Amino acid sequence: MRSPRCEDARGALRKQGYQFFSPDATAAVKPCMWNKRALKGGDMCYKHQFYGIESHRCVQMTPTLRCNQRCLFCWRSFEHDVSAERECTPAEILGRVRDLQKRALSGYKVSQYVTGDRFAEALDPTMVAISLSGEPTLYSGLPEMIDLFNAEGFTTFLVSNGTRPDVLARCRPFQTYVSLDAPDEETYLPLCNPEEEGSWERIQQSLGLLSGRRSAVRTTLVKGINDIDPAGYAAQYEASGARFIEIKGYMYLGYSRNRLSRENMPEHEEIRRFAEEVAGHCTRYRIADESPISRVVLMERTERGDETE
Repeated sequence: MRSPRCEDARGALRKQGYQFFSPDATAAVKPCMWNKRALKGGDMCYKHQFYGIESHRCVQMTPTLRCNQRCLFCWRSFEHDVSAERECTPAEILGRVRDLQKRALSGYKVSQYVTGDRFAEALDPTMVAISLSGEPTLYSGLPEMIDLFNAEGFTTFLVSNGTRPDVLARCRPFQTYVSLDAPDEETYLPLCNPEEEGSWERIQQSLGLLSGRRSAVRTTLVKGINDIDPAGYAAQYEASGARFIEIKGYMYLGYSRNRLSRENMPEHEEIRRFAEEVAGHCTRYRIADESPISRVVLMERTERGDETE
């Protein structure tokens, strides 16, 4: 029997547009703003600019809503947290992902701004971003699910907080993201509020997995909290060997507004200046691109001889 708390969480998320894979599980699909904007012929997200991803053909999903951190900058609700659930199997998720994306986008078929060809493309997604909510490495079937998506021809992006390096080591997405949201453990602990001791050390282990794969380190910059010590970030980026670094600004959205203020949201110019400071401490990374509308700066490794293309 599902708990009232779980039902409250699911109800609140349905109102936000979540499509659940099963009535007794929290694996879900939810198209992002950029998916809908691109569907109507508008701008695509920065992943198109940086990596060539077609936003209207991208599925944003999660195999679980559980998370083992309580990051102040997270837009999701901690009040609607889910501690227990039935896990969908990887086959269940693969089998329903297109149908759920179709259901989520069905209302756009009659929009005057959506062409028939563009809508048909959106219903034939080519990309899966495992980044909606929750920490995907808490899902026991994650490596198998990614393998199934890959075998089906999807491009897969996996976004993780890095606290489960043993799981990340077994995952083979097209691109692996690991979050690094502090230059040191002292800053990390009150900002990300991990549930388990030793999380900072495990994040360092996850960063150490990135040099042998196509990968990115993502830093969410919160003004007045973790926009410090660019040399500290630079040292960890260099040690990771990741191909890409994304320094992205915190956005004053969702439930994060209960924890932070608008003043914690940096302007793009501030993010760019901080990235330049970080780059000044790096020997292997240069600023390669930026997206002011998304408040993100991309850095790319200049020596890639040991990386898998």
